[in-house]
Amino acid sequence: MDKDLLRKHIKTYSKCHTEKAAEYMTDLKDRQDRVVYYQSWTRDKLLQMKEEDLFDYIGRLWAMLIWGNKRYVVEKLIQENKFDDLKSNLSRLIWDQDDIQVRWDSFRSEVKGMGPAMMSEILCHVHPTKHMIWNRRAYVGLRYLGVSSLPKYNYQCDGEKYVELCKVAEQIAEELRINGIIDATLLTVDYFIWDELQVEDNLTQVIKSESEKNMEISAGRLITKEFIHNEIRDNISDIGQWLGFSTRMEAKVAEGSVVDTVWEATIGNMGRIIYVFEVQTKGSIDSLILNLLKSLNNPAVQGVVAVSDEVQLEKIKKHAESVGDLGKKLKYWNYKEVMQNHEALSFVYESINKLGLVPQGF
Repeated sequence: MDKDLLRKHIKTYSKCHTEKAAEYMTDLKDRQDRVVYYQSWTRDKLLQMKEEDLFDYIGRLWAMLIWGNKRYVVEKLIQENKFDDLKSNLSRLIWDQDDIQVRWDSFRSEVKGMGPAMMSEILCHVHPTKHMIWNRRAYVGLRYLGVSSLPKYNYQCDGEKYVELCKVAEQIAEELRINGIIDATLLTVDYFIWDELQVEDNLTQVIKSESEKNMEISAGRLITKEFIHNEIRDNISDIGQWLGFSTRMEAKVAEGSVVDTVWEATIGNMGRIIYVFEVQTKGSIDSLILNLLKSLNNPAVQGVVAVSDEVQLEKIKKHAESVGDLGKKLKYWNYKEVMQNHEALSFVYESINKLGLVPQGF
């Protein structure tokens, strides 16, 4: 990390706080209010949480800015995870005494629909001296400071990497304290990153400059981690929601066919149309082909899509060519395009939702 560059921005940040004291106090109060609210959710209180409480708990997060209909997102969280299981996993993530690396990886493997941005934001609000907020803005800021080996995509941010990131954030907090912001925590670091370090806020430029380096994963390694499979699956679900579809993950679409993600739409009173997505990470390609073939037994299924890396997509294509009509109907989507499209769309929706064109609860 370039400490000289960091100190330069800290001086500017400190000067702005002096010149704009009222604005600083507003930010400070917001910070304190968030900490008080999330710390009030003790282990026992979380386990007794009602569904309406979860809407408020999740809806307050900055990570929810990309969603216009927050209630729909929370309802899907409950649907995909079972409410009691979700509460138990949240409680363990926040309050258990195991190393955060262990708790982080356990939560990622157990809970669908909550990635590092949501997880780290909750952790930071509850434990602002220990845990940082990790999201796209943090990535842009730390990248500008010259921090190496940053996780651009969710699957790269496992528990070990999150611990490393928190140590970097603590270094920034210490520099803030040395330079006069004596009450600086890792939540303060987040405000500092937003105010001072968004020097490359053009997402297109970030993707252009980083996509090659960050997405270089050989076919043999792609898809050996469960996190990678789950992130691609979740991204496909998010993209479908942003395009106006109802989506489900690990959904049964026909007898003997449970697929990773479906997009579904109802056309007037005529019925449903369904698009099926299967993410090939490991295992038998023949099993994938058979699963997709069975899904076509559902007359509502209008399209089937295999998602993987270039090497495996070629293998899938060769297998599918000899399986009846499947070869003609099967489409192929490179996982790199899935992840890049997801990032671009999330940026667009966050920007639009900040305009507040549609009031919450509409």
